[in-house]
Amino acid sequence: MTAASFAASLPERGPLAYLALGLFSLCLFLPGISALPPVDRDEARFAQASRQMVESGDYVNIRFQDKARHKKPAGVYWLQAASVRAFGAIGSNRIWPYRVPSVLGALGAVLFLFAFAGGPYGRRVAFFAAMMLAASLVLTVEAHLGKADALLLAMVVVAQGALCRVYLRGMAGEPVALATAVVFWVAQGAAILIKGPIGPLISVLTIIALIIAERRAAWLKGLRPLPGVAIAAAIAAPWFIAISYETGGAFLADAVGKDLLPKLISVQESHGAPPGAYSLAMFVSFWPGSLLAFPALVWAWRHRADKALRYCLAWLLPAWLLFELIPTKLPHYVLPLYPALALICAHAAINGADEISRLARTVAGRGFLALWAVAGLAIGIGIGVASWWLEGGITVAGLVPPAAAIVAVALGLWFAFRDRLVHAVTAGVLGAAVVTASALGIVLPAAENLWLSRTAALAVAKNREGTAAAGAPVAVAGYGEPSIVFLLGTATRLVSPDEAAKHVAETPGALALIAKSQEARFLEVSENLGRRPKLLQTISGLNYSRGRPVTLVLYGGGGGKTEGVR
Repeated sequence: MTAASFAASLPERGPLAYLALGLFSLCLFLPGISALPPVDRDEARFAQASRQMVESGDYVNIRFQDKARHKKPAGVYWLQAASVRAFGAIGSNRIWPYRVPSVLGALGAVLFLFAFAGGPYGRRVAFFAAMMLAASLVLTVEAHLGKADALLLAMVVVAQGALCRVYLRGMAGEPVALATAVVFWVAQGAAILIKGPIGPLISVLTIIALIIAERRAAWLKGLRPLPGVAIAAAIAAPWFIAISYETGGAFLADAVGKDLLPKLISVQESHGAPPGAYSLAMFVSFWPGSLLAFPALVWAWRHRADKALRYCLAWLLPAWLLFELIPTKLPHYVLPLYPALALICAHAAINGADEISRLARTVAGRGFLALWAVAGLAIGIGIGVASWWLEGGITVAGLVPPAAAIVAVALGLWFAFRDRLVHAVTAGVLGAAVVTASALGIVLPAAENLWLSRTAALAVAKNREGTAAAGAPVAVAGYGEPSIVFLLGTATRLVSPDEAAKHVAETPGALALIAKSQEARFLEVSENLGRRPKLLQTISGLNYSRGRPVTLVLYGGGGGKTEGVR
């Protein structure tokens, strides 16, 4: 089957195509959405701050316990709070309602990409691109995390889709509907409320690249810039004004001066990597679509006179270069650029199959094919090895991701060496669905040693159930991961071992969760206070945020007074 005949087999009718993409996406995004515990550290911080909005009724200030969280705007927190209320999860430590906006954002990004790309690129190209985006590892992961990036992607796709229409119609001398400009500016305002300037930055870089390439800017009139900026400001500005008033300007000062700018000039939170890191990581984060990236980009550059391809290159390349130069790097930072890469790959595979097959047969092409294969095997086998290491043995479920990855890579290589690259990617897409669904839905949730906070929270619930102090806050010393706060409740006290000892001594029936490294000090202070706390349970596991095993000990105040202490 040729690329053309394969393309002809893709859904043509709108409703069927949307249904197929939606169901396929949900098969990737939903498994594990309720089984995976809250993930440290960003997701747990987002979820806890959203919970506190619901608990306090304050939807302006963003707080993690009693500390202001001056990092991201309020948009994601509002959506998570709305989800919690909609699903009746107020007061619950269930994490899945906080993830629903991310699932919807990821699903929206896939469907929006298909919707806008069908016109300029053709419905079959749009469908194949949307399928690659849905199956990409980074989007599947972000759909499972209650944070900002999947929602930002959806808004970027909407904005960039509208901008594409403005550009193509403007360059053709055709009028641009007012609704197209309104969609662009509404998406920009929403993107700002979700993650600050990232969405507008990508659009600005795209516009600058197109102006340079075309040596004209008259097509920008279709955006209606002056009223458009007013629309975006009307969406985003009220909250920024309110938070600036509430914090005396501290939010913007901290968000820009302590969060954004430091990431632009130096490595923050040990998340540094040299230029080129995103290009290498793309083989994993965009897998399985990464198979086509090298030949498709070369093909697109050769055919950049095509306005539709030029637009994708303008969306992808300037922002990619900027992200490569920024010292602080995380895989999801380049996620808003993957729709453009997916469109380039799909366009090249379906409309330039012979040329990209020749490119794939070069030495460089074979080298990139090898990287693609290694990336796929690393994903699947890595999950299996992690399951074996964490669980101390091989499980049937733990064998599924490696097996699916091996089959997908083997089929992908078989097709690729026969110049059937579209089929190779399709094999990878189907394999990715099995790998991620089994890993996120079964293997990782069952890895008890990976979820120390979950195990500790279950121990706390078991030991204070039915006691007089069942609602008393738990004191935690030496283990300050945000997930333990979310699971134990907002009132959880992250304290020193001295304060934990005092809490147990002064609160009948209270519990303290102490890191083993802090236990001696906790017991010493307890003795000095005339109390003998009772050891209830020992919990061991991996603190993956720090990459080291941790043992926690749970103490209660039922041990009585110490002899001879007055």
